[in-house]
Amino acid sequence: MALDLVLIADTHLPKRAKALPEALWREIEDADVVFHAGDWVDLDSLDELEARARRLVGVWGNNDGPELRDRLPEVADVELEGLRFAMTHEAGQKAGRERRMDASFPDMDVLVFGHSHIPWDTTTPNGLRLLNPGSPTDRRRQPRVTYLTARVDAGRLERVELRDARTGEVVPA
Repeated sequence: MALDLVLIADTHLPKRAKALPEALWREIEDADVVFHAGDWVDLDSLDELEARARRLVGVWGNNDGPELRDRLPEVADVELEGLRFAMTHEAGQKAGRERRMDASFPDMDVLVFGHSHIPWDTTTPNGLRLLNPGSPTDRRRQPRVTYLTARVDAGRLERVELRDARTGEVVPA
């Protein structure tokens, strides 16, 4: 059975925005699994995502206080349709990231991370797919606010697409 995924990180609510964009909420409500790679900032964001997502996988980030850290792990792992996912907020500097993540997550197929607000999609020498969805509320040095969608089918990650958080449209990576 194929599963539709939404990957988000660095929502920083209510500091960077008062709410997530409606286009993103529609994707979240339609997805089978939602990943949030940390920096929620407020507990209300976690509560709302738990209420509106069919299944939520989340971790805490460096801007998340004790209430969020009490409810979320620093690193999460989950298997979906035979594909092994890990998620953490920080994956360190761009230089050497693939090598470091291969060493840190040798038994995983996909690593979801955040922190930089910069979308990232690469595959390491050992075959680990590294995905950062950017931020749906704070674009920093990027042209737009973003998130990722993907599909897991028969142990394969397919249709990984970067989307504009305001419109839901697929955008160039």
